[in-house]
Amino acid sequence: MQVTPTKINEVQVIKPRVLEDDRGYFLETFHLNRFQSAGMAETFVQDNMARSAKGVLRGLHAQNPHPQGKLVQVFMGRVFDVAVDLRVGSPTFGRWEGVVLDNDNGHQFYVPPGLLHGYYVMSDSALFGYKTTDIYSPSDELAVRWDDPDLAIDWPLDGAPVLSDKDRAAPLWRDISRDRFTAFKP
Repeated sequence: MQVTPTKINEVQVIKPRVLEDDRGYFLETFHLNRFQSAGMAETFVQDNMARSAKGVLRGLHAQNPHPQGKLVQVFMGRVFDVAVDLRVGSPTFGRWEGVVLDNDNGHQFYVPPGLLHGYYVMSDSALFGYKTTDIYSPSDELAVRWDDPDLAIDWPLDGAPVLSDKDRAAPLWRDISRDRFTAFKP
């Protein structure tokens, strides 16, 4: 497995070793010892899966307290996946990182606790899975508008995105009290 750091501290792109032949391919999606050797000592406690149609945009979401780190990947389809650093005190506070994940490249994206996360479906549909470092807690959930002008995320949109009511009504990040965000831990 190859781990590539991004411009945001702790956000990483993971390229698993893919074994291919004329039957298809095989790859390990998670191996505790390899992830720990790569510096990711997180304990994952929940697995989630979502299927979405083309043009669906989910996010931007986080939790605090009880922030969730996420190890995300696409099993079928293609998405543009985004992490936004809203950890108070972080040198990359307010910056975002985006990566294309699909079933052909098999790449994964690690979004540490305290960051916003979202994705946009670029293919006809996508089957998206992720591990989390804490359980889902609806009362701790935090949402920020996907098109927040201060964040200026360059989504590769093909028309207007399909949004949930919650995401459509999400506030701008500057309108959220900073105590709702996680503190950066260097």
